[in-house]
Amino acid sequence: MNSQPTLGFLLHDVARLLRKRFEQRAGNLGLTRSQWQALAFLSKNEGIHQAGLAEILEIKPITLAHILDKLAERELIERRPHPTDRRIWLLYMRDEAQPLLNEMRKIGDATRSEALEGISDADRDHLVEILTHMKKNILQTCRTPAGDGKKDHG
Repeated sequence: MNSQPTLGFLLHDVARLLRKRFEQRAGNLGLTRSQWQALAFLSKNEGIHQAGLAEILEIKPITLAHILDKLAERELIERRPHPTDRRIWLLYMRDEAQPLLNEMRKIGDATRSEALEGISDADRDHLVEILTHMKKNILQTCRTPAGDGKKDHG
């Protein structure tokens, strides 16, 4: 019996442990993981509407609404009306969020450094190359419904 973990389980475990270590380091910032994720993605997608951000985060819009309410209460984000559609609110970072984002980036850098300790720069680059290629492959195959018989690698 093969005692090595499968690729999927290993990737999942590494991602879970990276999140856990980040959360340990970021505990004093007073944000939940879902709040810092929303902030991180919003910082790269300012002006997006709530449904779009929910889609990026792969959560339900109502769940995101609660997260955004908390971030707005802390004056880290703001909702602005859409110029032509009264039903839509656009999301923006407030200046008060910048120091927090900077701290989150430092924590992320430190967490990655710990995880990659003892791995050469060349191996790091190769790992990113491989994972990027895998992501591209999976995104492409996700465009085709499973079980259509076009590609079966059994």
